Amino acid sequence: MSDNNPSGDEAQSDPLADIDFNAPKARKMSLDTLAAMLDKELYEKEWFVTGRVNPVYFDDRFQFQDPDVKLTGVEEYARGVLKLFDQSTSRAQIISTVVNTTVPNTITVTWRLSGRVNIGPNGLPIKPYICYTDFTIDEDSGLVVFQEDRFDIPGWDILLSALFPFLIGKVTKEPAPEVEPRVFDNPKMNQVKIGGLFSSFLEQLGR
Repeated sequence: MSDNNPSGDEAQSDPLADIDFNAPKARKMSLDTLAAMLDKELYEKEWFVTGRVNPVYFDDRFQFQDPDVKLTGVEEYARGVLKLFDQSTSRAQIISTVVNTTVPNTITVTWRLSGRVNIGPNGLPIKPYICYTDFTIDEDSGLVVFQEDRFDIPGWDILLSALFPFLIGKVTKEPAPEVEPRVFDNPKMNQVKIGGLFSSFLEQLGR
């Protein structure tokens, strides 16, 4: 099987078949540029629940951690979230992706999780809540080496809200509010990408 050219049958059986997890890595760029590029791709692909990551941003040593799970490798992460979340209902609505001003070499994504998880015979609903994803960026390569997810509600609230929805807003917190749609300035994003490539070209020429 070719990662770049999956057949129709392969694409149907494996939703991630068209992703080349061995693709060449992106060249190092500024944290601001990387944050802008991640922001647009995350907004479009919602890979925190779909698994449709762009591997070019991730170091081969990439590790993921949240309050319940630890794993290594971007492909393992992608397939893990694809399996965990119900793909017909789950959303990862990106609110912002910014360079963290208090933690060095870190980009923080704020997003709203909703939908269902594939746990139990019928799955469980997710009361919408806010997540914070911290991407640690390797200082030398400029790639994501670590991802940690944090939540704005405790684990017991998430579980109780899933098992006993009638407790929402009484014992547990109200659902996170809806996320307003965002419009990206495509020309500006194209300028960022071209600028990064142009800078890399100049570096190769030894400007």
